[in-house]
Amino acid sequence: MSDAPDPTPDAAAPDAPPPPRKLGRDARRQQLIEATIETIAARGFARTTLTDVARMAGLSHGLVNFHFQSKDKLLTETLLYLAEEYRLNWTGALEAAGPDPVARLDAMLRADFEPAICTPSRLSAWCAFWGEAQCRPMYQEQCGSNDEAYIAVMESICARMIAAGDGSGDPARIARVLRVTIEGVWLDLMTMTKPYGRDEALGTVYTCAAAFFPGRFTAAGLRA
Repeated sequence: MSDAPDPTPDAAAPDAPPPPRKLGRDARRQQLIEATIETIAARGFARTTLTDVARMAGLSHGLVNFHFQSKDKLLTETLLYLAEEYRLNWTGALEAAGPDPVARLDAMLRADFEPAICTPSRLSAWCAFWGEAQCRPMYQEQCGSNDEAYIAVMESICARMIAAGDGSGDPARIARVLRVTIEGVWLDLMTMTKPYGRDEALGTVYTCAAAFFPGRFTAAGLRA
């Protein structure tokens, strides 16, 4: 992929926004994807247009079209960007946690509530994509392996903790309950009239973990 800067916009175009600061191709595409996330949060999936994204980014419609050619391509790239961001977040948390399974499970639970990931705009965008049937086959084809890896790691961690005597039960089902609890809390943060904050959301997930591993977790987090 070329890193050439954006083409110079037509300075004579009527009512055109000010010429954008020169950015390399990758940096400009990231800027537009971030603007798309904000636009989806504000207007919803179906009502988002390239013009809306351009306005959010403070750029011309032509510049958005130059980088993505169509709304479908922009939305696809935005979903892939969110998926990769999510993957890097939880894998990075695991790497920092080290080999201990308790620390690793704690890292996975906390990762979904990192401020950079758990923002109103990102949660809105995820909910919008989840609700679009046309996005699911594309996501499953290109990002399904990420989800499979996440599930496999969480199941492995739960199995190791059970083998060590920290809990009992089916590790696959325990991992599934933890995962759907996280997803449900994300939905709560988006749909409740008076949503609770990230700390309460994480506390809810910890309460779930404590039900399966009471010797290791409490509603407040890792047991001392």
